[in-house]
Amino acid sequence: MSEKVSITGQIAEVQREIALRRNVYPIRVRDRKMKQAEADLCMRRIEAVLATLMFCQANEADIRAFIAAKSEKSGGAS
Repeated sequence: MSEKVSITGQIAEVQREIALRRNVYPIRVRDRKMKQAEADLCMRRIEAVLATLMFCQANEADIRAFIAAKSEKSGGAS
């Protein structure tokens, strides 16, 4: 298994990808290699990924506490 990537690192990578797409998609649409609707959908998807990661980062302590409590309740099995 590969090394874990921190949530901060994941967020940075998704932000980089969003910036790249903001530069590339208009050119692809202009050159008729991509439809505007497809570009819009892809941007909504990657922005949703970013929002999910940011939610997880902001609520990391609560998420970890919930998982730990659930694990304890089930006898430690994950």
